[in-house]
Amino acid sequence: MELQELNVFFEKAVRENWEKQAFSDYQGKDYTYEQVAEKIAGLHKVFRELNIGKRDKVALLGGNSSDWAIAYLAVVTYGSIVVPILPDFSTANIHHIVNHSDAKLLFVTDSIYERIESDNMRALLGIINLNDHSVIRDNAKNLKEIFESDNELLTGPAEFSLKRFSLDDICLLSYTSGTTGFTKGVMLSRRSISSNITYAQENMPLQPGNRIVSFLPMAHVYGMLFEFLFPFTLGCHITFLTKIPSPQIVTKAFGEIRPHLILSVPLVVEKIYKKRIQPSIEKPVMKFLLRTPLISTLIKNKINKKLEKSFGEEFKELVIGGAPLSEEVDAFFRDIGFRFTIGYGMTECAPLISYASWTISRFRSAGKVVDRMQIRIDKKNESDETGEIQVKGDHVMSGYYKNVEDSKAAFTEDGWLKTGDLGYLDDDGFLYIKGRSKNMLLGPSGQNIYPEELEARICNLPYVQECVVKQVDHKLIALVYPEMDLLRQEKVDEDQLKKIMKDNRTRLNHDLPRFEHISEFIITDEEFRKTPKRNIKRYLYA
Repeated sequence: MELQELNVFFEKAVRENWEKQAFSDYQGKDYTYEQVAEKIAGLHKVFRELNIGKRDKVALLGGNSSDWAIAYLAVVTYGSIVVPILPDFSTANIHHIVNHSDAKLLFVTDSIYERIESDNMRALLGIINLNDHSVIRDNAKNLKEIFESDNELLTGPAEFSLKRFSLDDICLLSYTSGTTGFTKGVMLSRRSISSNITYAQENMPLQPGNRIVSFLPMAHVYGMLFEFLFPFTLGCHITFLTKIPSPQIVTKAFGEIRPHLILSVPLVVEKIYKKRIQPSIEKPVMKFLLRTPLISTLIKNKINKKLEKSFGEEFKELVIGGAPLSEEVDAFFRDIGFRFTIGYGMTECAPLISYASWTISRFRSAGKVVDRMQIRIDKKNESDETGEIQVKGDHVMSGYYKNVEDSKAAFTEDGWLKTGDLGYLDDDGFLYIKGRSKNMLLGPSGQNIYPEELEARICNLPYVQECVVKQVDHKLIALVYPEMDLLRQEKVDEDQLKKIMKDNRTRLNHDLPRFEHISEFIITDEEFRKTPKRNIKRYLYA
């Protein structure tokens, strides 16, 4: 199918769903597609009066909300470049991104504005309250007058008309890595976003009018594409979870809204598994019953129903991405027939690289390469099973903003994007991820050791919340942060915890080859420092 320009999607969605609900803030305000269109038209008028151009940048800084989504759509449909900033970024990172991106305007929520220093972002025309469009700082001296007239009434859906742009125009600068110092700006084109949306419309189980909950950070492309842009183009009703998405709040929202498609990261899914499922299936009687024919089938069906209820029951599929899912959880979910699948992507591909429906997905696989993309495995030696995953196609970024050196280094000489991930393809084209190439460790006889796989196993052991595996003097050790709330709740003292972790290590090593044995568990009393995407900053613990 030939790709459509982005504004074709947005214009069609608004016109065909004019009176339907578009956005809701969880336990907050609502917008119909008509109201969204009027807000967009009003902001377009503001941008024209400010002489915002096609290559100009507008930054958005705030948590998930209807107002964030409207501002995003206004910038992209106007033809300018949107710069979403994760609200978890440090003050220094926020200043860097606004200045490095050459943003002309900054939309920000009140609470976040209190911790930034506007004097460090002097190139801005002004800073605007994301929620009510009031002017917080006016460097242009006329913003208040302009923004006071940003409302625009449309007489009907036909009046909502959007200009068309080139698919190769940049529409998004995504600064989201943040693992080592300041972030790089990934330049994503309208072609890249359009191709992701097209693939999702053709392959993911969502229909016009369906409900969806947006709780992944919208400033990151995974949540932005699949909880916001793709559902909007279908005419879905999107509810934005404006609170911090703890598993308790997420499951409460799922139960009330009953979404038809769910996007998640392993952290949320694994916590639900550990708190609601694992305690019961670890009991000796339950272990026995789960090995008993017929009875085990009945029990698994009951567990599956309980798990489905945690996610609102009406979902057609749960798509997990952003990090590896625990092997134990993957195996158990498949065993009980839970409707889930695992996808793979990266910011530089906006984000999708591989996916397969839950009906055909395979154990430990991240699906098959998506349409308009190609994939290859770059092996150091022909005898190797794994190698670096490299991709090319319509999803791939245009480079890093104002960073020629890193842009060049990101690609091979023949034009393939180097993902930095290790993996392999099976004979049917299913992709399997082994870990990050820079994290791979070597065993005593040159064996490849993937710490992410070991960490996923350790995190499913009793009382373990998170961990980092590293190599010291050719031995593997695990830094372990325990589940402090559970320890306090069950009154586990320090000596008992040491005994538990010793047993955990014995249990773990029993199922591992000798070269992967963990020689020591070191208990830490503080959570590991993380990026805004909730990935542990491994380099701090090397």
